[in-house]
Amino acid sequence: MKQVFFFAVLFIAATGAARAQLVIKPAVGINLTDFSKNPSSGEYQSKVGYQVGGSLSFGQMIYLEPGLFFVKKSTEYVQENTIQPDMKFDVSGIRIPLTVGINLLGGQHAPIGLRAFGGASAFLLTDIKDLDTDDFKSANWGVFTGAELNISLFFMEFQYEWSLTNMQKDVSQLDIGKSRSLFINAGVWIPL
Repeated sequence: MKQVFFFAVLFIAATGAARAQLVIKPAVGINLTDFSKNPSSGEYQSKVGYQVGGSLSFGQMIYLEPGLFFVKKSTEYVQENTIQPDMKFDVSGIRIPLTVGINLLGGQHAPIGLRAFGGASAFLLTDIKDLDTDDFKSANWGVFTGAELNISLFFMEFQYEWSLTNMQKDVSQLDIGKSRSLFINAGVWIPL
């Protein structure tokens, strides 16, 4: 039900903003992901992951920006004082962010621009290496905030996301908590 609601809001917002200024923003980037659960016998260590995709930006001063990214996140659980091997969480999926932002400096045609934004996102799990995907929820929900710097038609953005839901279904067997991710994207603006 949450997925249907999310996509309905995304569709309504996109069609309502269709008359506004439209910019296509293909991007690639890296991410670092950690988990909220504090383990007693070890620690989570963020490893570099990546994402590739893009978004559509509608509006000028205040804008709406739905996106679609293929994401691979990687985190390692390192256990202290044990001979057990470290556990890796290599998670792949589709991330669908819905961003609302404001231009703080400049605009689409300005040589330099600065934007602040926030929003909500869905992460649809497609694979988790060496673990059973049936033990994890197929969709995770999150909120994020960030900033974007534009120089000519190029941009770089930084997003920090907090998951609102646990990744795993049964926390009695494995409780890693909620994910926290830093996304760094670079790309180009293609105004239409």
